[in-house]
Amino acid sequence: MHPYSDGAGDDLNEECGIFGVYAPGTDVARLTFFGLYALQHRGQESAGIAVTRAGEVRLRKQLGLVGQVFDEDDLRNLRGDIAVGHARYSTTGSTLPENAGPMAADSDLGTIVVSHNGNIVNALALREELLAEGVRLTTTTDSELLTHMIARADGLSIVEKLRRALGRCIGAYSLAILTPEHLVGVRDPNGIRPLCIGRSDAGWILASESCALATVGASLVREVEPGEIVVIDTDGIQSYPLGDVAPRAMCVFEMIYFSRPDSLLLGERVHLSRQRMGEELAKEHPRDADIVVPVPDSAIPAAIGYARASGIPYADALIKNRYIGRTFIQPDQHMRERGVQLKFNALPEVLEGQRVVLIDDTIVRGTTSRPIVQLLRSAGAREVHMLVHAPPIMWPCYLGVDMATREELIAARHSIAEIAEIVGVDYLGYLSLEGLYRAVRVPGNRLCSACLTGQYPVPIEVAADKHALERQAVGA
Repeated sequence: MHPYSDGAGDDLNEECGIFGVYAPGTDVARLTFFGLYALQHRGQESAGIAVTRAGEVRLRKQLGLVGQVFDEDDLRNLRGDIAVGHARYSTTGSTLPENAGPMAADSDLGTIVVSHNGNIVNALALREELLAEGVRLTTTTDSELLTHMIARADGLSIVEKLRRALGRCIGAYSLAILTPEHLVGVRDPNGIRPLCIGRSDAGWILASESCALATVGASLVREVEPGEIVVIDTDGIQSYPLGDVAPRAMCVFEMIYFSRPDSLLLGERVHLSRQRMGEELAKEHPRDADIVVPVPDSAIPAAIGYARASGIPYADALIKNRYIGRTFIQPDQHMRERGVQLKFNALPEVLEGQRVVLIDDTIVRGTTSRPIVQLLRSAGAREVHMLVHAPPIMWPCYLGVDMATREELIAARHSIAEIAEIVGVDYLGYLSLEGLYRAVRVPGNRLCSACLTGQYPVPIEVAADKHALERQAVGA
């Protein structure tokens, strides 16, 4: 379980945040620290920063939030011209100190350091191959495998190495790579995970999301294209194709849930896309109600959109404790039994006697939805109509999102009417797939919606669950 989890077990857990800086003569570690700080929502298990200067690499990483891992002494000791950083949520490999990113390996080009967001679904086969070649593996992550694959690949340049290594990796990967002379960005051929390029007076930036660029005083240049390698050095930025072209398939849940509302994805502001999801919900599921209430925080824009389109007043009736994830102290049994009340308090003065439209982004297992509904009813809500601004999640994700197995997904086992009864609402409605595509203004054939449709952009026959590498490592 996530070290900051409230025990409810119904969250969509973020993937990872990656960040890179090429800015000789500036404090690249400090820029990376604040870049990772802006990407903290993408991973809260560990953080790391690596820098290089004159071929010497320094790396600091450990479990914890960005602000817990680094202090002023750390940043003073991380002097360099190029930096990469990583904020991790484990989608492959457990929460162990050695699994913190980024990962480093020696190569014939010098030490390379890799920050990885995504999931390699043929990781078990690659691990067996590296072990057979005598590589000493010290973690249970696919990120370490990627790093060794790149470092050991034939090639006179980092571009040649990447083409040979990544051509054998199946899955999702956005990479920020540090070499002795370059900052390198890569996206997999489908572009499943995001990565963008920024420019500032100091130099060049790579980031998972554009929100991190503004934090460090950079402006968005463009997104790294699917199947593109960008190499940044003293000559500026050069672009190279990774390999064969593949259909675009960016994860649609970046728009629904993962990305920060102020980020730009595929030319669309995430906040506005989520508002349009709420507007589409109002068209598809009109309700006779008194107030529209979001489950904070990610459902707030959709609730605003629903209220605007329906004419039903918007109301903040659930107050979220935004600091619940900032401690390693685990709740005792009494506190665990209180469940979502560790995260949310309800406002009786807002809810008393009201017919509530409750807007949420997803229902995964249903274990959080029912307590939230009970919390609203206990605070006086007369009716609860729950609307979800995404279609039902029917299939697991193998490409960088820690979601659930198919057996655990409530929508894979129950009808909508049955789910409504389980979570205790008067009405339950989901946004249609067509309504979602209209809201994000991106054709469905350019998005990965596999968890909604079961149609994966890469072969998943070889996909392993989250802890498979760990079990193999200990011989289980």
